[in-house]
Amino acid sequence: MVTEVQWDNPASLLKLDQVSKVYGEGETEVTALHPITLDVKEGEFIGIVGPSGSGKSTLLSIAGALLSPSKGNIYISDQNITSLSEKEMTDIRLRKIGFIFQFANLVPFLTVKEQLLYIAKLKGEDKKEASKFAEQLLKTFGLGHRMNHYPNQLSGGEKQRVAIARAFMNNPDLILADEPTASLDSKRAREVVELMKQEVKKNKKAAIMITHDEKMLDVCDRILTLRDGKLLRENEV
Repeated sequence: MVTEVQWDNPASLLKLDQVSKVYGEGETEVTALHPITLDVKEGEFIGIVGPSGSGKSTLLSIAGALLSPSKGNIYISDQNITSLSEKEMTDIRLRKIGFIFQFANLVPFLTVKEQLLYIAKLKGEDKKEASKFAEQLLKTFGLGHRMNHYPNQLSGGEKQRVAIARAFMNNPDLILADEPTASLDSKRAREVVELMKQEVKKNKKAAIMITHDEKMLDVCDRILTLRDGKLLRENEV
């Protein structure tokens, strides 16, 4: 079970202020995302559901500074990142955001520990400190005995846990997960999601998880629904 942690006046780690996304112009114009306002606080683990093509991945890409909105503003830890240069956006992604995808996408020629250390190398962190932190994360995710193994020596669940540990390696404020359990059986999926939430709560992060797996929704603090590019109110179905 995940231990719930509460704080007074938790900080906002992600704010979307009337953010929308439109592709094309005139007769070819398609609205992928209607104006959305969302505030995600530290310690929150939010689930987003909705049918395919509802705008979930677009929303996650905008929140993760991978895609620029057509209108509106994006704030990460109260910093408006909407108009930053591509170089500055890359720096935000490296320092502030951790990504988890449906497939682990591990580098086949790197060991489990090296997968994490590569992130630290990109940030230019001290090697000794990075090594200690990587080992700590891997132990937290039950991978202490797998540090020197390669991806082809891991099970599917272990690979995904490596991917999650890697997402936490840059000590991000915000974790964004796109169908992180789609390739796992229900038991492993549950373990992975609860581990994610545990780290979010313990370290005052925030997380958004897109999922089609209704069995994972009870782990979430809030469940938001997207339909036709519109974010429904939390009591709407």
